[in-house]
Amino acid sequence: MNFIKNFIAEEDGVTAIEYALIAALVAAALVGGVTLFTDGLKDAFGKIGTKLKATTL
Repeated sequence: MNFIKNFIAEEDGVTAIEYALIAALVAAALVGGVTLFTDGLKDAFGKIGTKLKATTL
């Protein structure tokens, strides 16, 4: 019974888990942001390329 009480009261691993969750959320936000940024960048360069082709013809 003491083992269960000690296991529940122990907080050594809690901080590591919290940091891991925060790191995972930050990584997911970065991946999402980079994906949105690259999609917008592709669209912008696509429009520029189309306009350049139209002016050279």
